[in-house]
Amino acid sequence: MGFKAHFRKAQALATLGKTEEALREFLYCVSLDGKNKRARSEAQRLLLSFFSPSVPGESQEHFPDILKLLAPHPRLKENVESMATEGTSHNLPKLPQESRELPHCSSQDETAATGDRGGLADPVKVEGEGQEGNGEGQAGAEEEKGHAASAKAGKCQEKKRKHFPGGPQDPEVHTKARKPDPPVDRGAGAAVSVPLLPFDASDLECSLCMRAAGGSEVDKLHVRAEKWGPAIATLRLRWEPRSFRLFYEPVTIPCGHTFCLKCLERCLDHDAKCPLCKDALSQCLVSRKYSKNVIMEELIAKFLPEELKERRRLYEEEMEELSNLNKNVPIFVCTIAYPTVPCPLHIFEPCYRLMIRRCIETGTRQFGMCLGDPVNGFAEYGCILEIRNVQFFADGRSVVDSVGRRRFKVLHQGHRDGYNIADIEYIEDQKVQEEDRAELMGLHNCVYEQASLWFHSLKTSLKNRIVIHFGPMPEKDADPQMNPDGPAWCWWTLAVLPLESRAQLPFLAMRSLKDRLNGIWRILAFIARHQN
Repeated sequence: MGFKAHFRKAQALATLGKTEEALREFLYCVSLDGKNKRARSEAQRLLLSFFSPSVPGESQEHFPDILKLLAPHPRLKENVESMATEGTSHNLPKLPQESRELPHCSSQDETAATGDRGGLADPVKVEGEGQEGNGEGQAGAEEEKGHAASAKAGKCQEKKRKHFPGGPQDPEVHTKARKPDPPVDRGAGAAVSVPLLPFDASDLECSLCMRAAGGSEVDKLHVRAEKWGPAIATLRLRWEPRSFRLFYEPVTIPCGHTFCLKCLERCLDHDAKCPLCKDALSQCLVSRKYSKNVIMEELIAKFLPEELKERRRLYEEEMEELSNLNKNVPIFVCTIAYPTVPCPLHIFEPCYRLMIRRCIETGTRQFGMCLGDPVNGFAEYGCILEIRNVQFFADGRSVVDSVGRRRFKVLHQGHRDGYNIADIEYIEDQKVQEEDRAELMGLHNCVYEQASLWFHSLKTSLKNRIVIHFGPMPEKDADPQMNPDGPAWCWWTLAVLPLESRAQLPFLAMRSLKDRLNGIWRILAFIARHQN
């Protein structure tokens, strides 16, 4: 909810008499917009009603209830604690000891006591008032009223002495001038250290970052057991929020909320709005730049070094796992890709945005490309693509310029964060023996010439489109077995031939260059016969 929603909710709760809930909502408003005078004044009024009641003991009764109410919100809780201890935060008046009302002491008793003290302090005034009487009876009545007032004042003073045992015993002490306070030594005051409030890792946890499964909770329990003992560590671990992790690379967005950089980027993949207040964040997608929260990083490094070390260890383990190009390799299920052949991609789905970003962050810049399969999810064979360049757009989409590198066979399929992953093994062509080398070279030269004639026989507009998309036809290799995946022109020819994807897939799985060349030759011969 935004500021207006919290403010309207607080007004409604205050009207219904739910003061504690209304106070919490007004504090939300102050945290969202500290300069709003209406929210500040309402929050001050409610806080004043809690901390300045008619009965002194009432504030102590309400104070734990307020802390319990704000327990899930440590920042608001600390603000309320500081207001209660200082007495001057948010312009709350600090009531002096002399102005507090006493229990079981009525306003009439207090008035009488005040009148008695006034009579002691100014006897001339009493004598003047006594002279205004016109008779002996009136003077007697005044004397009886004075005795009654003195008796009530005596009772009130006795109650005050019971309530404040350190107070003055003589009522005349109130009329004496107070001694001036001794001068304060500014140098000594500056050296006094202010105690810090309790600081816990839960105060600096990202609301989006989910803890990784595995032994992280057990490791955390061991760390805390050394600090608090096993029983207390287990109790704290049981009752604390277990679904979030400490801030790592915190960034603050224009609306004021702070998240981990990786968590925020994942949310923006789905919707260009703040995950909490839903403010628009389109400018973040356009610039791809975020405001790093340096103060947050310094606080974590200073007060939570053990938690930061554990958080960094988890992050490094995740990056190491994502960098593995044999196990849990990210798979883009789309089309057929070949080694050495360019493969431009239009990325718009949130899961593939995340996948491409992780490939760049880990430094591998590689992922697998497989053809979709209606039964198994994706094909058994694929090709590793390497990212050469990425162009981002304002709405979060991107165009990836990639090129094929190596072929692989899928051993095991899986999923991670919405996209496919697989355990793979890389495949290469089997080299021929020396006695078959001459035959392979003759076949290689013959098929290359046939492929070149077919390409140059195409219309100029079609050739230009092929060159723009796949690049020019590669030159013939001097040694066809020099590359583990075979000559580059073979893969380029297969990419531009008018074949369905299902017909192209067997060529990707072949480990014999001779079989691949024979297959290309048969396709070219079939096309030539139909053209004639």
